[in-house]
Amino acid sequence: MKQHHPKKIRDLVDGVLLLDKPVGFSSNDALIKAKRVLNAKKAGHTGTLDPFATGLLPLCFGEATKFSQDLLEADKTYETTVHLGVTTDTGDTEGEVVDKRDVDVTLEQIHAVLEKFRGPIAQVPPMYSALKRDGKPLYEYARAGITLEREARNVIIHRLELESYEAPLLKLTVTCSKGTYIRVLGQDIGEALGCGAHLNALRRTQVGPLTMDNMITLEALAAHAEPLSLLAPVDALLASFPAVRLNAELAKRFLNGQRLALGKEPVAVPAEEGRVRVYLGDKLLGTAMLGEYSILAPERLIAFTAP
Repeated sequence: MKQHHPKKIRDLVDGVLLLDKPVGFSSNDALIKAKRVLNAKKAGHTGTLDPFATGLLPLCFGEATKFSQDLLEADKTYETTVHLGVTTDTGDTEGEVVDKRDVDVTLEQIHAVLEKFRGPIAQVPPMYSALKRDGKPLYEYARAGITLEREARNVIIHRLELESYEAPLLKLTVTCSKGTYIRVLGQDIGEALGCGAHLNALRRTQVGPLTMDNMITLEALAAHAEPLSLLAPVDALLASFPAVRLNAELAKRFLNGQRLALGKEPVAVPAEEGRVRVYLGDKLLGTAMLGEYSILAPERLIAFTAP
């Protein structure tokens, strides 16, 4: 007879975990493991990292999941090693080698080629990606040996620095807009140098305002006596937005979804219009859009459990 185990009750956990994703894990595997350690009810990640990549994977728990979209839109920074002369079908170490060429490039040529990739560029998304076509991710077509036409997308390479070159390995630091594929960047640089390339290593070091400073590995998380103490507060995701602090009366109206005319209220108003984070004291209430005439329009609100 089958035994019925009582379903484990998950906790309401709110906050952000800056995970140092290990190599060989999908972002989802890493999320599931961390969620289990924290016994969290609700969790999500912000922008996937390829299994072969490591580094900063911000995981959002509970109320923080409401704000993960802001990180998906954010700029990201990576350290990568590009292996010149060898092309793989996936653009990284996970794939099959499809081409080998001699590498005969000078530092001058490398600097000249990198210059062409700075600023706005167009990228064709790789077949080995999670982008969907007719409800199916592209990598499923790729694994079946099918190549589909993909439209080039515009992205911005804000920063592209050569850290070192010891043939055939090119070490780069890249800061880029959302939707940039570093694998494609590596391949395209290889093609521009006439020898082809694939990524040998990729590590994400920054996502929007979040940096590697307080990153933690899955092992350290699992071994920690109080893993919940490792979570950053929900507003760690919102550090790049100006703060508006309301009094109790305004906070109540704000949480009821009312628009507030702050010009007439005893509240310090940021100079710039746009997205802001809203507080009562130190308590985050949510995000809002600050419009002209200092009108504050609630956007995403934190759900509070009644005391």
